[in-house]
Amino acid sequence: MTNQPLSSGNPRVDIEYRRRKSAEEMRYQVISFTLMIFLTLVAFAAVAMKGFTEWFIVPFILLLAAIQVVFQLFYFMHMSHKGHEAPTMFLFSGLFVGLTGILAFLTIVWW
Repeated sequence: MTNQPLSSGNPRVDIEYRRRKSAEEMRYQVISFTLMIFLTLVAFAAVAMKGFTEWFIVPFILLLAAIQVVFQLFYFMHMSHKGHEAPTMFLFSGLFVGLTGILAFLTIVWW
């Protein structure tokens, strides 16, 4: 795979391309921010409602938190862009090792 030049040689085309990409990136960030606010409101509503037990609420809030972390990593920290494959791999590898360690210690303590 060859590297493509960043500019086409035509300044007007380059400016239009950057404007279009910037507008698209901003739209993704606004949508992601709106979804994160919505998930936060859902978490508050789940706690405020009387019909749910804490055995449902705690895992539900942790799931919503994990979704928000993914949104923040991929849209606000720009990990969805090209060139961020290695940091993404190391981040998820560390997460896997950490969760495996927590699971191992929990099983040792519980049994």
